[in-house]
Amino acid sequence: MLKIKTIKNLQVIGHSDRIDFTEIGLENVACKIDTGADTSSVDCHKIRIREKDGKEVLVFRLLHPKNPNYLEKDMTVENFTEKVIRNSFGNEENRYFVKLKVMLMGEEFESEFSLANRSGMTFPVLLGKKLLKKRFIVDVSKKNVSFNLKENLQ
Repeated sequence: MLKIKTIKNLQVIGHSDRIDFTEIGLENVACKIDTGADTSSVDCHKIRIREKDGKEVLVFRLLHPKNPNYLEKDMTVENFTEKVIRNSFGNEENRYFVKLKVMLMGEEFESEFSLANRSGMTFPVLLGKKLLKKRFIVDVSKKNVSFNLKENLQ
């Protein structure tokens, strides 16, 4: 007999939504929920390594200047990694990974994001399995669940 595991304490999220990057006040950024991606990804540009107080830091700007949410503000992080990943086209590429604080479904948490040029994509942010795991269950018939919750609370 097949047993179905009950999933408790997981919030339902749709196939797309809007996310807030709380550290820099970047709100309502369109995101796609991507259960096929291991890690989350955010559109970035002007990515560069600089030296600050004798340490290497990563400096970047979230989103593309044509995005209506673009703030034209540099983010600087000391903790970052560089990894080789396979992109959606099957090609390997080097990407930087950083931890960013985000707000989704009324909860703030820190999660790892790869920095990528997503300017040609419909969604500037992808939320992958590592962010979703043990937090959310995806209902593909829904969208903007978190955004609507936030709007109803204001």
